Amino acid sequence: MKKVAVHAEAPDFTLPDIEGRPVSLSSFRNTVSVYLVLNRGFS
Repeated sequence: MKKVAVHAEAPDFTLPDIEGRPVSLSSFRNTVSVYLVLNRGFS
């Protein structure tokens, strides 16, 4: 995977939300900020 430079636009990706529906980063394009949390799970 290519590294993204600081202050560069992040590449678009899609992940499932908590209910399994797909959510794309691009759907937040005109918002002020996006807070992303990636959990590895519990063991």
